[in-house]
Amino acid sequence: MQLFRLGLLVASFIASAGAQSTFTPARPPAAPLAVKSPYLSTWLNIGSDGGDGGYLAGEWPVFWENQITGWAGMIRVDGQTYTWMGLPGSTTVNQTAFEYTSTKSIYTMNIQDKVEMNITFMSPITPTDYKRQSLVFSYLNVEVSSLDGKGHNVQVYADISAEWVSGDRDTIAQWDYGTTGNVAYHKVYRQVQLEFSEINQQGEWGNWYWATDDNDDMTYQSGRDIVVRGQFASNGTLSNTVDTDFRAINDDWPVFGFSSDLGTVDSSPVSTLFSLGLTQEEAVQFEGASAYGPVKSLWTSYFNSELDALSFFHNDFEDSATISGAFDSQVAKDSLAVGGDDYLTLTSLSARQAIGATQLAGTQDKMYLFLKEISSDGNVNTVDVIFPAYPFFLYSNPELLKLVMRPLYENQEAGKYPNSWAMHDMGSSYPNATGHNDGNDEKMPLEECGNMVIMTLAYALKASDGNYLDAHYNLLKKWTTYLVDDALYPANQISTDDFAGALANQTNLALKGMIGIQAMSVIADLTGHSDDAANYSSIAHDYISKWQSLGVAKDANPPHATLSYGNDSSHGLLYNLYADAQLGLGLVPDSVYQMQSNFYPTVANKYGVPLDTRHTYTKLDWQCFTAAIASSDTRATFFKDLSLWVNETPTNRPLTDLYDTISGNYPGITFVARPVVGGTFAPLLVTSY
Repeated sequence: MQLFRLGLLVASFIASAGAQSTFTPARPPAAPLAVKSPYLSTWLNIGSDGGDGGYLAGEWPVFWENQITGWAGMIRVDGQTYTWMGLPGSTTVNQTAFEYTSTKSIYTMNIQDKVEMNITFMSPITPTDYKRQSLVFSYLNVEVSSLDGKGHNVQVYADISAEWVSGDRDTIAQWDYGTTGNVAYHKVYRQVQLEFSEINQQGEWGNWYWATDDNDDMTYQSGRDIVVRGQFASNGTLSNTVDTDFRAINDDWPVFGFSSDLGTVDSSPVSTLFSLGLTQEEAVQFEGASAYGPVKSLWTSYFNSELDALSFFHNDFEDSATISGAFDSQVAKDSLAVGGDDYLTLTSLSARQAIGATQLAGTQDKMYLFLKEISSDGNVNTVDVIFPAYPFFLYSNPELLKLVMRPLYENQEAGKYPNSWAMHDMGSSYPNATGHNDGNDEKMPLEECGNMVIMTLAYALKASDGNYLDAHYNLLKKWTTYLVDDALYPANQISTDDFAGALANQTNLALKGMIGIQAMSVIADLTGHSDDAANYSSIAHDYISKWQSLGVAKDANPPHATLSYGNDSSHGLLYNLYADAQLGLGLVPDSVYQMQSNFYPTVANKYGVPLDTRHTYTKLDWQCFTAAIASSDTRATFFKDLSLWVNETPTNRPLTDLYDTISGNYPGITFVARPVVGGTFAPLLVTSY
């Protein structure tokens, strides 16, 4: 690592540690800075396991995989230079507060009691506005005002490094500077593009844009990090020059800076806006109904060029902030009503991470939502990853759930998957949605059949889209045949919690299959297949009656569902019960809900209820599914324990869904930045228990 990154490390950490910052609504393990897609996903590590405690100045932002994505900020106040982001080598500012909402991370900085900075990272969430949501861009807005009643001469600086363009730091980067309308930009990209390829999880194709307002108070410069940053630190301006020595990312570390002269700043806030984003003409390769080939990014159907897209985004800040602010407010209002501050801690931290694993593609006439199974496997549109995330999609815009299932339906209905059960994923390695023509995907048949039937009905009911059920009826019926064959006595197989291993007669997995059969009964009824409806309902009710004997330890104190049939000393989170309530099926007796609500507090550890008796680890998403259908007291306990974990966990990466309930740390498997945290929205869809 280059020397300038290490030289003042100790001094900067001491300066940060001395600052007393508040954290609202919690001190998360990592703060989302720019999180909009699998490749625009940069965070500030916070947790005690390697983070600096949550201070923006004194640590480099990192990609979700944890490599540095160089992003630096400095400010000159009356000729003295301070660092407000990263570690470029000047005295750090004093951070006084950090707050996050569903779309924003907001830092408040105090500089010698003279000047206050409000720094807002906003990754817009506009779930029903596909034009805006299709843009893989994020905002950074810096607002400065006087604290002491005096006027202060202020200049603001920010840059990005070439580290954004490739996961291989030996790769040759190329760049340019230009303007479009009232927007000035640095364009940075990999000199030799590798389409649909990743290195260290970073995308190796497309163009990165770092932009700001083009006006007389702005100066720019690209070049070696210590030269560009040193120019600002010494002079408060940049040289308006472009380094034309294209080279490896780690060769004198090229950076791309902007400086804005705010002039004399008084108590009235003055701001400067930056935009950061990635343009890829083509998003994924997809084996759909027709031949395998590339699918364009959706933004290309709204804009004639990437500069048009950049210009629109940068000039859209106020409108985008209004739309995103409305989403923030709605999430806050709904979350507080369901679970108070403890619950809002979870939903508001999860929103950007859930949508940030996705990419809109296709055309306005035929859209797709492609999802990356970040960090755990890298699969495309993994069904049992979509399933825990589906509450977020259903809450924010049910159409998103339809769009993320579309590639799966299209491929299988074209006859490109040979097995009788539902496919596990659309491809083993994002962004290549190659399907599994050989049928050799991860075998999770009961899990995925149940998931697809349940999610299809969930979308159709929420969107009042009966035609969707008609269109997919034949495939749904095929999957339900598998459920009928396997749900009562599940074969030895893995569930979505594949890391825990295979197990026969899993009580919770059997329940998913039975609920899936009852969901198919509703689908059949809604589509005019009355005989099918009656048959499936009869089977589901017969199965659930037997399940209550097979999978419940009735003589235990208190009684509870088991991990597997006949193992009365075992237990697990019965999270698959959620779909029965969310869909309003009424299949499972209320006594089962109450039984589980009474049981969970008896096995809870400091940071939550273990996933099952085999380990002390648990899952964030499944606890929220479980809390959604628990009694009010038990639900509140789940939220309290989860909020405590968010505040105290030593993990320092984007929110993990798998952690130890005793230590709060990773259980030896690091699941970070995964979209499954959309499951925190499950209680917003079910509030009657």
